[in-house]
Amino acid sequence: MERYYVGLDVSKEKTAICVRASAGSMEMACETRTDPDAIFTALARFLGGLECVILETGRMANWLYDELKRRGLPAVCVDARQAHAVLGQMHNKTDANDAAMLADLARTGFYRKVEVKSRQAQERRALLAARDAAISIRTNAENTIRGLLASFGLRVPTQPRTYEGRIRAVLEGHDALAPIILPLLAVRTESLRQAAALTKELVRQVKGSDACLRLMTVPGVGTVTAATFVATIDAPERFAKSRSVGAYAGLTSRRYQSGAIDYGGRISKRGDRLLRTILYEAANSLLCRVKPGRGMALKNWATALKQRTSHKKAVVALARKLAVIMHAIWTSGGVFEEREA
Repeated sequence: MERYYVGLDVSKEKTAICVRASAGSMEMACETRTDPDAIFTALARFLGGLECVILETGRMANWLYDELKRRGLPAVCVDARQAHAVLGQMHNKTDANDAAMLADLARTGFYRKVEVKSRQAQERRALLAARDAAISIRTNAENTIRGLLASFGLRVPTQPRTYEGRIRAVLEGHDALAPIILPLLAVRTESLRQAAALTKELVRQVKGSDACLRLMTVPGVGTVTAATFVATIDAPERFAKSRSVGAYAGLTSRRYQSGAIDYGGRISKRGDRLLRTILYEAANSLLCRVKPGRGMALKNWATALKQRTSHKKAVVALARKLAVIMHAIWTSGGVFEEREA
């Protein structure tokens, strides 16, 4: 039986489809709506021989991958960076050409498969992203208010205790500024309220997760860090070694080797930015804020490293160590136990 390989170039409204046979001949090239049923219908006559259906990582990749899998298609999600490096070699970039090149990747096997997160992990990631957006809106509103007031020579006082009270105190006697600043103050207040609501929902979900509760036994790891780690890693068994998680989060140094040249550089910053940021914040909290008690071995290790290098390098190294420890705890089913770092 002839085997067929499919490339899907997905955009918001349309998806370009290319089907190639084992020998490389193009069996079909078309465009359809970005809808799982429409794509399934377009590939219906090849269903008996479909070997691989490739699509790139992107905003719609998780949803489309799950839906195609549910319909029995052998969907594979590939790293968009790798695909871009190959697609960039074409002289003419079109959706049809991109789909044809992806079909060739499927046929030759020259691609890096990306693990697609479960629906629960995607939903928790959405919750974390929404919370982060609400907090960013609050921060931006406060910075804008402070900047606008400073441009008129006005400074925010230390009293009264509430932020809203201090801003209203500044606006007394400045009637022209009130219609400008008060709407921003309302935005700040509402974003703060919604961030609190999202945080409450996050805490509720974490309390029902055994993995999150066990990860929170690690010093410096709180609700947000544990939830982010679990939602991002999703399936811990896909990492054969716990130390691979540090590289996945982009916390390992780059290396360049060519001939007689061989040196390491800064951290790669590849992988998930949110996870890397949260791990860095947890490590910084452990190093700077955690009081003497549990976790002192980790803190002492990072402090000694800080004295030899710098604060940032010590925090990055501690963040990488936390990632390894958290993965080991998750896979072993245990909790954090104090040991010499």
